Amino acid sequence: MFTPKFISCLKKGYSAHDFFSDLRAGLSVGLISIPLALAFAIASGLTPEKGLFTAIVAGFLISFLGGSRVQIGGPTGAYVIIIFTIVQKYGYDGLALATLIAGCLLLILAIAKLGQWLKFIPYAVICGFTTGLALVLFSSQIKDFLGLNVSSLPAPFIERCKVLCSTLHTWNVAACIISVSSLIALFFLRSRFPKAPAAILVVTFASIIAFSLELPIETIESKYGILPSTLPMPSLPKITWDNVVTVFPDAVTIAILGAIEALLSALVADNKIGKRHNSNAELMAQGFGNIGSVLFGGLPATGAIARTQANVQLGAKTPFAGMIHALTILVLMLFLAPWVSKIPLPVLSAVLIYVAWNMSDLPHFISILRSSKAEAALLLTSFFLTVLIDLAVAVEVGVILSALMFLKKVNDKLVIKSRLEGEVYVCEYVGPLFYASSESLLSHSVPSEAKMIVLDLSKASLVDDAAHKAVETFKQKAKVPVTVKF
Repeated sequence: MFTPKFISCLKKGYSAHDFFSDLRAGLSVGLISIPLALAFAIASGLTPEKGLFTAIVAGFLISFLGGSRVQIGGPTGAYVIIIFTIVQKYGYDGLALATLIAGCLLLILAIAKLGQWLKFIPYAVICGFTTGLALVLFSSQIKDFLGLNVSSLPAPFIERCKVLCSTLHTWNVAACIISVSSLIALFFLRSRFPKAPAAILVVTFASIIAFSLELPIETIESKYGILPSTLPMPSLPKITWDNVVTVFPDAVTIAILGAIEALLSALVADNKIGKRHNSNAELMAQGFGNIGSVLFGGLPATGAIARTQANVQLGAKTPFAGMIHALTILVLMLFLAPWVSKIPLPVLSAVLIYVAWNMSDLPHFISILRSSKAEAALLLTSFFLTVLIDLAVAVEVGVILSALMFLKKVNDKLVIKSRLEGEVYVCEYVGPLFYASSESLLSHSVPSEAKMIVLDLSKASLVDDAAHKAVETFKQKAKVPVTVKF
């Protein structure tokens, strides 16, 4: 049930060709991941090295223990706004504790074998909160993208937009030129050379230009100092009962989003490589990956859809590619940290805006809007709750509404056929008879000339306890004998 996929790959045979394919993919995805890891950490309101720690530790553990052949784990754009909000409320210690609890919750989900159940969350809900997160992520990057003179941005979306609008006049020409050029280059490389490591090429080239011309823009070094060249010693956050209770709702949000994102990423990868992942093993790996990330000062981690797709496109065969990706980041951090520190923040903001655009999934968003009114209502509810209130509320409300809509659809499938055969009144139920539809039995009108009632439930596809109780109540209240046929 929880056997890591890399063990299965070894048992089936691991050739030299497989190794070199994994090596090429792992090295390339490792290079791609560095600017993203830095950008996600900065956008989350934390120091950039925490993104690297996450990509190294969680990235390695997720590939080492995971149930997917090609999954790449690490910090993702979907987590940015959640992390930023938690950090604003409780600081990094609160985030670390919430991530630790989320890791434990993911382990519980795996042990309870709930990996398959998460696929029942409607895509309209997932698309709604994903597009909502993309919009919020986009708004969080306007400050660095335009080089605005703002010390910090508020977490609420409306207040953030007000601050951005009031400070637009402070924009930095050099920052705008470098960020806009970087964003255009990212879209150009994506469309013309889809297999090229666009992010690392753009970040490297833009950093060289900014450094050579001594452009007056903020860099990682000028704002955060030189990046460390080693991993920190492992440590645990302060754990008290009061702290656990305080951050537990945020931990649930991290766990649910992490599970959904990881399994969705693994499913998309399966369709590309023609293999099947083990969802419960993947959840187990996600749990240990998040716990490991916290021990080494990292952030919440999950499956990264874009990097996983890049891993597939670059020819990865087994989870060894993901492990090599993490080791590549570690080696580059050990030896190139001073140079990485020269990356301009406007360039990283361009990368994140590019990520937000890919997250938004606008074609599917528009397609759902044009579909049924129920699906559109789910989508918009999830979207606006994510943007204006909170992701946790959006997911909870979306799942509850979708469950109610599902029950209504199931209830609508029940067909009641009644007829009077002489003095015998026959009532036949075809379809599901359960707690949501059992009321129809109690409210049934029986003709006065009937001397006997037959309840024919032989064609009922479902009869639950509530329906059985409704039958007994019907028999007690009936003025004539009742026969039940199952």
